[in-house]
Amino acid sequence: LVSMRIWDSFRSRFFRMGIWAPPRLLELAGQSLLRNEALSVTALEELPTELFPPLFTAAFAGRHNEILKAMVQAWPFPCLPLGALMKEHQPRLETFQAALDGLDVLLAQEIRSRWWKLQVLDFTRASMCSMLEPEAAPPVRKRRRVEDAKVGPKQPWAPVEVLIDLCLKEGTPDQSLTYLLKKVKQRRGLLQLCCQKLKIFAMPMHNIKKILKMVQLESVQDLEVNCMWKLATLGRFAPHLGQMGSLRRLLLSHIHLTPQAPPGKEEYCELYLDSISFLEGRLDQVLRCLKMPLETLSITNCLISESDLMHLSRCLSISQLKDLGLNGVNLTSMSSRPLQVLIERASATLQDLDLDECGIMDSQFSALLPALRCCSQLTTFSFCGNPISMAVLESLLHHMVGLSKLSHVLYPAPLESYEDVRGTLHLGCLAQLHTWLKQMLQESGRPGMVWFSANPCPHCGDWTFYDPEPILCPCYMPV
Repeated sequence: LVSMRIWDSFRSRFFRMGIWAPPRLLELAGQSLLRNEALSVTALEELPTELFPPLFTAAFAGRHNEILKAMVQAWPFPCLPLGALMKEHQPRLETFQAALDGLDVLLAQEIRSRWWKLQVLDFTRASMCSMLEPEAAPPVRKRRRVEDAKVGPKQPWAPVEVLIDLCLKEGTPDQSLTYLLKKVKQRRGLLQLCCQKLKIFAMPMHNIKKILKMVQLESVQDLEVNCMWKLATLGRFAPHLGQMGSLRRLLLSHIHLTPQAPPGKEEYCELYLDSISFLEGRLDQVLRCLKMPLETLSITNCLISESDLMHLSRCLSISQLKDLGLNGVNLTSMSSRPLQVLIERASATLQDLDLDECGIMDSQFSALLPALRCCSQLTTFSFCGNPISMAVLESLLHHMVGLSKLSHVLYPAPLESYEDVRGTLHLGCLAQLHTWLKQMLQESGRPGMVWFSANPCPHCGDWTFYDPEPILCPCYMPV
């Protein structure tokens, strides 16, 4: 009651006169409310909208997380600018999480109140004071209680936008960004991640793609790419660039062109086919267009037929292939023979082989082992996301340990490592498997060969790595 009398006195003396209160009095009133969190949460229903920004700022600076969570739910403005507060106060992770948790409570509501105002959560540098500047404040009125507000029939809801400037670089993941991405996944369709400024430094391409899948790419206006990329890697990034329809500034740095072949030296070409819906039954037409030998062939997330794969294995352009990727190409119902022939024909030059998420079964994999053993130049082999058994994995190790240049193998957790049919990993079994692999490599005289597992999370699709300790996706993390 004392705190509410302070607010009433403050309101009557200053806001009825249409002028702003001295900052000191705002601070005193805010401190009075913040001393009693339960009272503050209750008082939000009666709090004039003009007093929300100073109270929110004080709660944010003082790390009053429960008040923050409640204030986000009751926020009376279309935009909540958190960027300036985060820059000034350097909040703990818990404070950042409290603000997102308050938004999460709003998004979980089956019926939206007509008093719901929040449309944008802004993590850029917007000022909290700027919300009050554009127009004069209307006469002060108490905000109605949520339970008294009228609600209409259920309508398709406009998503809440999260504005953020992203800087993607290699190293320890930013915990705040990880938590934000987790919320965007959980509230897919209700929470949109918008990014006006995007900077990309040294980061693996598959990590970049996973993050950009959650970003509204049409919102990107300023893009900087500072990576030691070959032109072919830039080509893999190009589909994302094509979706940035609002782009106004583009900076590409450290992109390297492959030198032109000198006279008398044979030239090679690279072919990338990603998510092409009409490729099935027509791959031979694409291959006929090639005028030079293939050095790189990447077919990703495409439907192809067994006859397509057979045409590919017979193509004259693959005899000097160095990089072969069939990521996301479903081979479950196909004969293993075409792929076996393809690997055999490229075995003398093949350096990188990617068979991730192809649905390759035990019997198919066993048939491929003799061809894989012939790949004398192979340095990296990845076959994550395939349902294979421990017996096949052990056989693969014995076949490939003699490949002197093979340095990295990414394998899926064998079927025996899962706890249930939903795809939950038993991390203890995976640890035992990794220990066994290291021991086998040591005994075989190949301790430097790196084998580590990568498996998609059954909840969000992100990868769980084990090398040698688990590197888990946010679904495994305590909230």
